[in-house]
Amino acid sequence: MIHKRVNIGFYLIIVLILIICLRLWQLQIIEGENYKKMSEDNRLRILKTPAPRGIIYDRNGIPLVKNVPFYGVSILLDKYNYPDIPSLSKLIDIDAKEIEQKLNKHNSPFIPLKLKQGLSFAEIALIESRRSDFPGLFIEADVSREYLYGKVASHVIGYLGKINPLQAHDPDLRQMPPDAFTGQWGIEKLFDKDLRGLAGERIIEVDAIGRELKKLQEVNSLMGKDLRLSIDINVQKAAEEAFGNKNGALVAIKPDSGEILAMVSLPSFDPNAFSRGINTKEWIKIIEDRKKPMLNRAIQSQYPPGSIFKIITAIAALEEGVIDPQTKVNCTGSLNYGKWTFGCWQKKGHGSVDMHKAIVESCDVYFYEIGKRLGIDRIYKYSILFGLGKETGIEMFPLKERKGLIPNAEWKREKTNLPWYLGDTFISAIGQGFITMTPIQAALMTATFANGGYIYKPTFTIGGYEPLQRITLKPETIRIVRDALLGVVNEPGGTAWSSRSTLTTIAGKTGTAQVIGKDKKVSGERFIDHAWFVAFAPVDKPEIAVSVFVEHGGSGGATAAPIAKKTIEAYFQNNKPKQ
Repeated sequence: MIHKRVNIGFYLIIVLILIICLRLWQLQIIEGENYKKMSEDNRLRILKTPAPRGIIYDRNGIPLVKNVPFYGVSILLDKYNYPDIPSLSKLIDIDAKEIEQKLNKHNSPFIPLKLKQGLSFAEIALIESRRSDFPGLFIEADVSREYLYGKVASHVIGYLGKINPLQAHDPDLRQMPPDAFTGQWGIEKLFDKDLRGLAGERIIEVDAIGRELKKLQEVNSLMGKDLRLSIDINVQKAAEEAFGNKNGALVAIKPDSGEILAMVSLPSFDPNAFSRGINTKEWIKIIEDRKKPMLNRAIQSQYPPGSIFKIITAIAALEEGVIDPQTKVNCTGSLNYGKWTFGCWQKKGHGSVDMHKAIVESCDVYFYEIGKRLGIDRIYKYSILFGLGKETGIEMFPLKERKGLIPNAEWKREKTNLPWYLGDTFISAIGQGFITMTPIQAALMTATFANGGYIYKPTFTIGGYEPLQRITLKPETIRIVRDALLGVVNEPGGTAWSSRSTLTTIAGKTGTAQVIGKDKKVSGERFIDHAWFVAFAPVDKPEIAVSVFVEHGGSGGATAAPIAKKTIEAYFQNNKPKQ
């Protein structure tokens, strides 16, 4: 009996040994790699380090941004070092509820949780002195962006922001640290991939409560590529200052390449508010501002062009031969058509005017007459040739460019179920009615005429660009219209006579666009007409073309033309004219 029990015990021991051996084999051979990884994860942390962004320069090599140190406090969490929230709240000066929300959303013990960014040196010193009381708490050094000119050119340069939930799924951003800043607007967004460089990483060993013991490995980040823009910051600054406290837009472009020298949209915003993480209160204040500082008026707003459109009407009339330079019309101050009266801005009339005088003094009655002779279809034809009624193709992600509107009889029938009347042609010939245009379209139209008919795609970079197409115009047409535009600025009686320059010869056209829905019995800024001016200089060999739009600015000659003059002169003060 005893012998039998010994045998049973022996066999039980053998079975237990076999079970233990099988379990060891399973743990070490089958699941060994998994447990090894879990062990490594328990003592190793991988910290991503974002790369310094490339520097953005203007066309003359002047830096528009710089990288600056930016400090934040983070914590490595696991079950051994869950923080004392009230004490932590007091230390880093953040509401305890906010900390709790961050902790509840954070679901990985291996990725540091950023608690606060933009620390002052006093805050850094205080946190460092108390780190031993909060295992896993540490200071992180990052690189932030400083926009050296503040609000100047903010709609062009753009700003940085944290990777949002939608971007988190972008394969292009997977290697970025989860709380890293990336381009969200303007040039910062458009060229983000090149500017941001390649992130690095640090592998550190930590103890059981998350404190760093030593650095095991480090891969340095690679700085992003520098970028040189076509923008001339001195021209940009002069243009924005010239607006004073007025709102509107300006686009200055090189006629021979499409390179944008300045793009103004006012009011603007300070991108420095975004570069270190804008808070909810500040963001709500910006987006609820009735003046809409985030709206890029240069490409996103479309307005009746008023008399600057007379350039198109004049070109169409000369090209189609419905008039010649000597054709005269008698302006008495208005034109009667049936029961309707179409007035001229000059109530007493301009008298007998030819093409030259009609453009110089902006006679509406003259253009009613040639509009009648042309018909809307031919006005439409030349408008489309000059790139109106469609996008210019400028890239300003994430903003969508507006098309403006060039109407014809077919369009009106589709939209209103009404026929096209001669009265519609009258007001279209002077840039009113259904016609709308963006400031960048106005600049491109002016640049295209100034260079003899070559259309370029507007761009913010410098390079040898080929024209997209060419409009074939008679040399005589170019000469007649150019001389008249020169007279607008440089002849007594010209609507922009007060904006002639001693630095260069400016040619241009003023425009005053009526506010839609305006009631003559009411008053106030929002019922004042909009002001336009388009120009190029020097006349013989243009280097710069400009469009200026001033919201509720009144007269184009009094308000918009002086802004263009200051912008053009700022360009030539640093660039010798090639006359």
